[in-house]
Amino acid sequence: MRSPAELNDRLRARGLKLTPQRRCILGVLYGNDAHPTAESVHAAASAKLPGISLKTVYQTLHELVEMGELDTIDLGTGAVRFDPNIESAHQHVVCTGCGVVHDLEVTVDRLGLVAVDHQGFTVERIEVVVRGRCPGCAAATGPAAVGPAATAPGGSAG
Repeated sequence: MRSPAELNDRLRARGLKLTPQRRCILGVLYGNDAHPTAESVHAAASAKLPGISLKTVYQTLHELVEMGELDTIDLGTGAVRFDPNIESAHQHVVCTGCGVVHDLEVTVDRLGLVAVDHQGFTVERIEVVVRGRCPGCAAATGPAAVGPAATAPGGSAG
């Protein structure tokens, strides 16, 4: 994500005012690789600027998405997240314990997927989400069962 100063210039160029709320939101997002939800951005912004509205946070986040400065991702965790890493093609890994999200550098072509026209759909984007447990959750719960027996109904692990 660009620096807050660079984003200030881009917002001004779009005719948007540089309000204290927008500056605060940009500060919360800059360097934030946690893939925050609008609610978590709001909580962090509220700590710095009490009284900032959730509506303002949503509006600013969507303006940044429209400008191509953020990407939205839905990882099936119950809330849309905002990804400031728009420079590199990447996927995501999600902890099934605590919900933390990290970027995952993997090329889709290595997975053998091909973007083709299928039943009238032209594939525009392929998203891969890897799920597992982060080191903290894995340490707290012990080793996970791995392999088909762990996921197959009626399967046995031994």
